Amino acid sequence: MSELVDAFDSPLFRQAMLEAVLVGALAGIVGVHVVLRRLPFFVTAMSHATFPGVVIASTLGFSLFLGGASVGLVVVALVLALGAERALDDTAAVAVVLAGSFAVGMMILSTRASASQQLSEILVGSVLTVSAGDVVTTIAVGLAVVAVLAALHKELVLGAFDPAGARASGSPATLLDGVLLVAVTLTLVVSIPAVGTLLAIALLTVPALTARLWTDRLGPTFALAAGLGAASGAIGLCAAAIWSIAAGGAIALTTGVLFAASLAVNRWRSPHTAPRDPTGGAAA
Repeated sequence: MSELVDAFDSPLFRQAMLEAVLVGALAGIVGVHVVLRRLPFFVTAMSHATFPGVVIASTLGFSLFLGGASVGLVVVALVLALGAERALDDTAAVAVVLAGSFAVGMMILSTRASASQQLSEILVGSVLTVSAGDVVTTIAVGLAVVAVLAALHKELVLGAFDPAGARASGSPATLLDGVLLVAVTLTLVVSIPAVGTLLAIALLTVPALTARLWTDRLGPTFALAAGLGAASGAIGLCAAAIWSIAAGGAIALTTGVLFAASLAVNRWRSPHTAPRDPTGGAAA
């Protein structure tokens, strides 16, 4: 454990630990809405859609968050516009809007001499090199996102479980959808310095799925998902320090290990009953 003790002596490692815990907790909370609304495909698609913005920001030397968020918000607006026109269903609208985004980012990145290193940092993150500015951005975005989701909690939950009832009650469905998609996008983008565009998908889905294995109540689900996300960040970063492995990959893998362990415990405790479906439906 001497490697871990030595790591904690470094201010950079402690800063990275704070970032990993904050990102994990925020992604866990937002991930509950992702699971309830069945949006994992949207999260995956947005990880590709924000890629060109992040690449441009990296190339020009300004904030990765601003670059990714700018492109991500434009994509959200286009998806909502296509959905409002009813020309395509939501999944098809996302696919149409995002087609070619990753290729555009790769073409821009290929013009850089250090393309390989930049590609690695953008796709899988580099949490050990996060700056104090990244931590401050994570805190600010996290507080804003959690505050908005808390203020609209009842409306968002009603829209997830009973969309028809929400529309009948006069709830502004399109506006609420937009708010949630923006929250997901901002959370994904703010996670990029720590875990990259690809591995952020794990933090935005797996902790929430794991939490749903343990409880059907929404309050405990949010708390447990936040805790599991934060724990994944902390454990993954410690594992990376001990075994000298990639921190982003270790964090993402930790979310999967916690899910697998939770699933095994649930099966062991109830061997004669169908396993709980973490997406909220009845298990097959």
